[in-house]
Order: sequence, then C-alpha cells, then structure tokens
Amino acid sequence: MITGWKLAPALAAGNTVVIKPPEAAPLSILHLGRLLAEAGLPPGTVNIVPGDGAVAGNALVEHPDVDKISFTGSPAVGRLIQERAAKTVKRVTLELGGKSPQIILDDADLEAAINGTAMGLFFNQGETCAAGTRVLVHRSLYGAVVDGLAAAADAQVLGDPFDPATTMGALVDAKQRDTVLRYVTIGTDEGARLAAGGARHQGPGYFVRPTIFADATNDMTIAREEIFGPVGTVIPFDDPAEAIRLANQTQYGLAASIWTRDVSRAHILARRVRAGAVWVNGWAALDPALPWGGMKTSGVGRELGWSGILANTEEKAVTIVL
Repeated sequence: MITGWKLAPALAAGNTVVIKPPEAAPLSILHLGRLLAEAGLPPGTVNIVPGDGAVAGNALVEHPDVDKISFTGSPAVGRLIQERAAKTVKRVTLELGGKSPQIILDDADLEAAINGTAMGLFFNQGETCAAGTRVLVHRSLYGAVVDGLAAAADAQVLGDPFDPATTMGALVDAKQRDTVLRYVTIGTDEGARLAAGGARHQGPGYFVRPTIFADATNDMTIAREEIFGPVGTVIPFDDPAEAIRLANQTQYGLAASIWTRDVSRAHILARRVRAGAVWVNGWAALDPALPWGGMKTSGVGRELGWSGILANTEEKAVTIVL
C-alpha cells in the first residue's frame, strides 16, 4: 500500500523510480514488479532493488544521480537519511511513525468509540505507523472503555491469515515479537495494569496476544515510545484541555482521532492537536486525495493529494527577453 502511495504520484509527475523494499517484507513489492511488467510499463521506469538498508538503501541515498528520497520507517533511520542526503542536497520526504492519541470525550458514542479505537489498536497487528496506541478517555467513561477494549482484545482470533476465521496475523519476525514482549514487561514493571493479553501466543509463528494496559500515565515508556505491535495504553483525563495537553506531550505528531457527538468541539480540539491528520469519529479515514504526513519526529513533507504531486516535481522558471 505504501509503495502505491509513493509510486503513483512519482510516475504521474514524470519520474522514474527505484524501490528498495524492507528486507523483512519484500515479497509483495517484488510481486508488484511482476504486475507492472505484465501491464507493459517501459523497462527502467520502475526498478526494484532488494537488499539491506545499510547497503542498498544507503547507496541510493548517497548516489548523486538520485534526485529525491521518500522513506517510511523509524525516526532513527530517518535521521540517518537526512544526514546522508545532505551531502548531495537531495530532496527528502520522511514518514517516521507515531504514538497517535485517540481522544474519547464524555459525549462520545461509546460503542462506536470502543469499536473504532480497537480497530486503531489492532489493525495489521498494530504494525501501523498511525496506530492509535494512546487511548485518552474522559474519566466518566474510563472503566467502560477499558473493559470494552479488553473484551475486543480477548476476542481476536490469532492464526494463519489465509484462514477466514483469523482476525489477527503474526508480527513480521522474531525480533519484532521479542521487542513487543519487552515493552509489555516494561509496562508492568512501571506500574501499569494488564487488562488483557500481555503474553506470547502459543503455537507456530511470531504472535503476541493483543494487549491493553490500564491505570497508566503519559510519562510511562509504553505511552512514550512506538511499540509497533498490538499494544494499547489507556489513560484517563478530566477535561478537554487536559486531553489536548496529554495528546501533545509526545515527540510524535502523525495522526489523532477524536470521538465526540459535538462537531464544534471536534473542530476546536482538532485545531489544537499537533498532528498531520486528525480523524473525527473514526480511525484511518484516509483518502488518496488528501495529504499524508507528520509533524515533529513523525516526519518531513507530505505524500498523497496535490501535495504528493508537488513533492515529486521541481519548479522551473523560463524567461524569454524579446
């Protein structure tokens, strides 16, 4: 999907493209290459170069004939790309993940908020840059939301993604599974309460049971760092001003959700949240016509929409004096 986001605007603007797939998950992009060849795309228009980021990725970043780098991944790698791209002063678009808040106000549709928030936590096993992993809930609804999200976590069916009964697949590899489990241990050690999950799923594959932490604070590690797995942290607030303060107390700024029946409140709060995308009464309400990207450590620049077209062009002025 992300390859499609990057590829379509670049081609529409008249560029040729080199794609370096993630080394842990290259197969879908390699298959896309087959489809592009079948579609009759001219040779050399789209080039797929698998390999390690430190080798193949770095070579692309530093090569003087590459005019633009568009990267989705971790802030650590994004910083390296910025530093190395500076040598040739090439253009860079970075989408670097997040710790997105989902704000549930006291007038929210409770059932819709719980279902939508669970989607924001557990979609794609939580391996989503915009995952809404900080659930900020008005204290009057706190117990109901914790119970509802715990029930949603317990209801997930983990297993083979080709099985129609499965609702959650495996994490990308053993390293990521172990990272998620390490964060679960950190959360319990720092005093958060496990309301659901928190363990490795038994059986073959890199599975972690979907996990909900309650009785947490915004300064805990599980509320500060991107886990990139099916782990949510539920934090109470007493008024909208506190909710905004908690939402913005993060190095990230990719996305946010606001759950309320009052559209005026939604507009006021959406303006105050420092995030590149704010969804009201939904999660990941994406449209390719709208720009996508983050603030702060979540990245630089925008993809999709007209902004995504402009990000793949260079403006030139030609003046003829007669």
